[in-house]
Amino acid sequence: METGRQEFTRRATIKGAGLFGAAAVLGATGAGATSPIPFGSMNTWSEIAQKVIQTPFVDTHEHLLEEKSRLSGKNSRIQANDWSFLLSHYLDSDLFCAGMTEEEMKQFRSAETDPIAKWKILEPYWPAVRNTGYGQAVAIAFQQLYDVEELSAETVGKIQSAYEQLIRPGFYEKVLVETANLDSCQVNSLEGSAFQESDQPLLLMQDISFLGMHVGPDIGGLSGPAGIEVKDLADWHKVIDWWFDKYAKYAVAVKSQAAYGRDIDYADVPAEQAEPIFKRVLNGEKLSREESKPMEDHLFWYAVRKATACNLPVKLHTGYYAGHGGRMPMSRLMKNPDSAIELCRTAPETTFVFMHICYPFYEEMISIAKHYPNAHIDMCWAWIISPSASTNFLKSYLVAAPANKVLTFGGDYIPVEPVVGHAAIARTGVICALGQLCDEGWLDRKRALDLVEPIMCGNARKIFHLDEKRRNLEKAPWKA
Repeated sequence: METGRQEFTRRATIKGAGLFGAAAVLGATGAGATSPIPFGSMNTWSEIAQKVIQTPFVDTHEHLLEEKSRLSGKNSRIQANDWSFLLSHYLDSDLFCAGMTEEEMKQFRSAETDPIAKWKILEPYWPAVRNTGYGQAVAIAFQQLYDVEELSAETVGKIQSAYEQLIRPGFYEKVLVETANLDSCQVNSLEGSAFQESDQPLLLMQDISFLGMHVGPDIGGLSGPAGIEVKDLADWHKVIDWWFDKYAKYAVAVKSQAAYGRDIDYADVPAEQAEPIFKRVLNGEKLSREESKPMEDHLFWYAVRKATACNLPVKLHTGYYAGHGGRMPMSRLMKNPDSAIELCRTAPETTFVFMHICYPFYEEMISIAKHYPNAHIDMCWAWIISPSASTNFLKSYLVAAPANKVLTFGGDYIPVEPVVGHAAIARTGVICALGQLCDEGWLDRKRALDLVEPIMCGNARKIFHLDEKRRNLEKAPWKA
């Protein structure tokens, strides 16, 4: 009997290709579909599509709630435990930008609003967001998980019923492994502190979040579990040490999203310069970003060097900001690539993973991966920000920079269901990137096929040492 990871019916294979890739599979299976593929390269595209569909992704970035949180429906991030929850992360931003009002969004999100009546609130805006990456991810999830081709007044009842039927013990395995064909996920948890002791540690592998170690810092939240009273900077170093000593062997990486509030221009500041600033924080002073920067920079490098000593890659947010209508200083985002260069130069022994391709400044990130051995680029989230830009990024990357330093999928979701749609979009993008490179003469069929396994899963397994982590997690003290 084949496992859930291997059970791919012809129908699931076609659906798993996403949008464009499905046409290639249909043509290859003799279904009579008219192929949009140019230059008579149907066989090459079909072979690429088949291999991409059958190869599992290692999902390198999620914010998924624990399955038990979804089953209970009581997590603070779940305002309404109905189908609208699938639209609550990312797509809600597109809805606002399409004109949905705050009051309409409040009603749409509310647990007090009848789930079926929510379609009427969404209906005027759905055509405007349906074709964005965020919209497509949700629509594909409806198709693959609920067998509903299109959200409408006629189908919303079926979607709500299917939503309720899906959420049963074990549904994360069904969604992530059996439907999305993922090998594993790497989670930057938003539920716990710096590290989440997951009930599904081999499926939901965890990052150590070091954001609170260097920004703020989160003295109360991180020192309590460590049982260390923080009276000075040396004590805070001990707190950071405690988290790494306890969890580094189980974590796949460390991660910080500090770039939402500042550039990633971290100077290598000595402890003597950071100490007086840290004392001001301990005394309860409110410091400006400029005042706190030397302390943040020092603590960043302290945590990064601990991570490097523990053989943990360092994941850093770059580029586009989630949300809508707030401050997204493009001039600062434009500086991320130059700052990334300085990080790579300062710590050549550290494995840096620059997330989200620094959209929209992705060509600059390719040049960094080409120039610095310790620079790696992660396409997590990027496919649903812009599917076409991400396809162009991957095309450019594969003929410019070493192929063993690119990671091609991370859903970056809180709700689990849209990961299915995001994975389908990513598979379509991988198919298109490789197929187009073949059509343009930059790759031949064999080299394109040889790239599929490394960029979808092999690179991640090596960069994050997943075999070793799995062995450690099998013996984790909290594992059921």
